[in-house]
Amino acid sequence: MNTALTTTDLPFPVRRGKVRDVYDLGDVLLIVATDRISAFDCVMPNGIPEKGKILTALSLFWFQKFGAQFEHHLIASDVRAFPARLQPFADQLRGRSMLVKKAAVVQIECVVRGYLAGSGWKEYQKSQTVCGIQLPAGLKQCDKLPTPIFTPSTKEETGHDINIDFAETVNRIGEPLAAQLRDRSIALYQAAADYAAGRGVIIADTKFEFGLLPDGKLILVDEVLTPDSSRFWPADKYAPGRDQESFDKQFVRNYLETLTWNKQPPAPKLPDDVTEGTRAKYAEAYEKLTGLAWSGKN
Repeated sequence: MNTALTTTDLPFPVRRGKVRDVYDLGDVLLIVATDRISAFDCVMPNGIPEKGKILTALSLFWFQKFGAQFEHHLIASDVRAFPARLQPFADQLRGRSMLVKKAAVVQIECVVRGYLAGSGWKEYQKSQTVCGIQLPAGLKQCDKLPTPIFTPSTKEETGHDINIDFAETVNRIGEPLAAQLRDRSIALYQAAADYAAGRGVIIADTKFEFGLLPDGKLILVDEVLTPDSSRFWPADKYAPGRDQESFDKQFVRNYLETLTWNKQPPAPKLPDDVTEGTRAKYAEAYEKLTGLAWSGKN
């Protein structure tokens, strides 16, 4: 199995997220998806081999599929088309990087839910609402919702993002922009969910990020519809009323729940069977959604 790339080292200003290293090249940004993986808001000391490449390849698939309907930040993903100053770092960048437009990121996580899971299910059990949206009585865990709902959250620098209702979103960014985020997020989710259903995958929920170009145009930024940003469930094993099997980092969460770790840094090292099981789930998600075999060189 290939070695995981958990950090990159380029001589440009960098901001490191939980997974991505974002380099400021002046007029554009370079986003590099590493193989880092986080759980319970902690980054694990070892990564998942090929994870960053799978996330990048899947985002590129969606950008290409829906680019005509939803403008995005991607400029180029082929390292050979990158500026000359990046060519010495081609081995680090190949298959896991995107050259993108600079945009002012809107400080709202645009979450769309088509099914009642996660924090939405927890809130529903208490109040029959999700982010202030009243839902029908009697829904079960992981039930399909009557229609997809926009359930935004804050973007917190530390700790968990906080779910907010649409009114609070309007208070933070204004009604016109909030309405654009809601309408575009729901439309993109529905288009992707309809496509994925034909591939045997349920997209239970997902989150998008948007940014504003200097001319005020709203575009998609960051990753799109990956196992890191979405809940993907195999349709042939779906059954409401319980947790679902999924194509994501559930292998990691399940392993960590067996430990006495207090879910505070430093996080424990993941054993080989957990990293390989997680890599296999990510690759399976890619293959099911794209119809392409994952070769590790995609």
